[in-house]
Amino acid sequence: MVSNSIVFSNDPRLVLKNYLETKNYSKIAVLTDTNTLVHCYPLIEASLSGCACIVMEAGEENKNLTTCSYVWSQLTHHEFDRHSLLVVLGGGVVGDLGGFCAATYKRGIDFILIPTTLLAQADASIGGKLGIDFQHFKNQVGLFKEPVFTILSAAFLKTLPEQELKSGFAEVIKHTLLSDIELFNSIKATSLSDQNFQNLVKHSAEFKQSIVNQDPEEKGLRKILNFGHTIGHAIESDSIISSKRVLHGEAIAAGMVAESHIAFQKRMMSKEDLTAIATYLISLFGKTTVNEQQTLSLIAQDKKNRAGKFGWH
Repeated sequence: MVSNSIVFSNDPRLVLKNYLETKNYSKIAVLTDTNTLVHCYPLIEASLSGCACIVMEAGEENKNLTTCSYVWSQLTHHEFDRHSLLVVLGGGVVGDLGGFCAATYKRGIDFILIPTTLLAQADASIGGKLGIDFQHFKNQVGLFKEPVFTILSAAFLKTLPEQELKSGFAEVIKHTLLSDIELFNSIKATSLSDQNFQNLVKHSAEFKQSIVNQDPEEKGLRKILNFGHTIGHAIESDSIISSKRVLHGEAIAAGMVAESHIAFQKRMMSKEDLTAIATYLISLFGKTTVNEQQTLSLIAQDKKNRAGKFGWH
């Protein structure tokens, strides 16, 4: 079961309105980026009449301290106190950074997550991981803090271009590989446009929340959710450094293929499973060219490492 603070709804405006009516926040602001301001904010705007709207630039390259400083400055300008609320509306970048800003402003104010991408709904918004990139290293600075409320709505997925939808699909695939091989085989036999994303988001959220409930701060079991992420995050960071755009899901897909090969070499995975995973992911995402030396140097800074040894999970 998912947390009681996570609600699935096709009417996010009404859910947000009903929730806010039960609270007594001194001030409320919504954080969006330049994309979600246009495509997603209108779906909930009526519930936030009179609230401040803070807009950050879209893109992973803006998930940094400079943007945090801007958000904190805006909260300070609007005289937000510790009894205020930040509504974070956007994809994984906005969710990670917005939650981080809320969790650190005046030692922490409440925040609501309303993820608008498949990636954020299926993965990034679940589990309380918040953070920003630092010196091109993914999520180098961050903390664990759960939102007071999360709204997952398929209504936002209709605003996504196919490339963004496909990027989020990589995390959905990861969850099926970890939890339900029959579901993996089912989605493998279905085109991207025909996937039932509402059900897939629910499956991912329930699976990830069940793992998080058992291991909130990633001391053991939760590490399985990092499948594909050690190499994937390095690929993603390298793409930012080299200005060759690789979306998070594309990088994670490449990471899952690479880490599956490593698992096979270590006799932790069968040849049949390796072939099934690699063939499907490459057919969907294509092959990613990797700068081997740069990737290894970035993996050396991965936050899962310990005493100079790579922490694959």
